[in-house]
Amino acid sequence: MTLRRCRRRSFGGLFAASILSVPLATSPLIVAPAHAIIVFDPTNYVQNVLQAARALEQITNQITSLQNEAQMLINQARNLANLPYSSLQQLQQSIARTQALLAQAQNIAYDVQKIDQAFNTTYGTASTSTSSATLIANAKTRWQNSIAGLQDAMRVQATVVGNLDTNRSQMSALVGESQAATGALQATQAGNQLLALQAQQLADLTAVLAANGRAQALTDAEHAAAADQGREQRRRFLTPGTGYQAGSAKMFYGN
Repeated sequence: MTLRRCRRRSFGGLFAASILSVPLATSPLIVAPAHAIIVFDPTNYVQNVLQAARALEQITNQITSLQNEAQMLINQARNLANLPYSSLQQLQQSIARTQALLAQAQNIAYDVQKIDQAFNTTYGTASTSTSSATLIANAKTRWQNSIAGLQDAMRVQATVVGNLDTNRSQMSALVGESQAATGALQATQAGNQLLALQAQQLADLTAVLAANGRAQALTDAEHAAAADQGREQRRRFLTPGTGYQAGSAKMFYGN
């Protein structure tokens, strides 16, 4: 037993001496300081992950909000965009053509003073002091006025019919623009131009009614004045005069 213990001690001493004899450069021993040791804390890690998730959610919400605001601005820009089409010039030209014809009305035009003057003279009551030549001249003037009124009415009708093709093309274009409107303002402007087109058509209708009414009024006035003049001429014919007086006459001329 004593011999074994001696051998163990000798072996232990030799092993310790061999370890100490090994150079430190060939077998370095690294010992980490206490403050450099990494300690994993699951609770802190979970909290950090939750905070990062909340921050990401906030960023996502902010991005969505910015996208919504951008879309709202785009929609507002569309709603404020003007209609790229205007029919105003064509409608004004159609109305101008109709007005020009009304302004070219012959003889008795659309003027209150001229109408009153004509009815005090040409269409006035045939008096006993009016000569037969004047009665005949007034009758001829009234007939000419009636013919001119009928001609003017037909010219206005022809112009209005000519405007129908322009109105049709404008209506088609405006309806197309209204259906393709990108915003409320464009749709409203297209609707306003359609209302303007209707107003132009009503103006044409008014012009036709005025021209036809003028022609009819001139014809009726002519008939009324002719009836009054006829009574005066019949009275003059039936009024007793000097009668027939015989006189000398030669039927043959000779040497």
